[in-house]
Amino acid sequence: LLKERIIFITGPVEDGMATLVCAQLLFLEAENPKKEINLYINSPGGVVTSGMAIYDTMQFIKPAVSTLCIGQAASMGSLLLTAGHKDMRFATPNARIMVHQPSG
Repeated sequence: LLKERIIFITGPVEDGMATLVCAQLLFLEAENPKKEINLYINSPGGVVTSGMAIYDTMQFIKPAVSTLCIGQAASMGSLLLTAGHKDMRFATPNARIMVHQPSG
């Protein structure tokens, strides 16, 4: 799927997967900085610092990042969904999106 410029975020957001997602985003930018990247999200959320690393990378790279919620995008997952490029944020008909007040 990476050849088709598709990246999946599935399960809890944590350091290991965040490092991989950031690396994939940077790799795809290096391959073609003008071609869109598609990010599919099915996540209950997770570690804030890990999610912010993905968020910052999405904002830093040149290609537009389209986000699509499949299943659920809760907590940090919903923040990553909203980080998609303007007019390129989507959810499937039966997807569940949950946003809550920040804690701390």
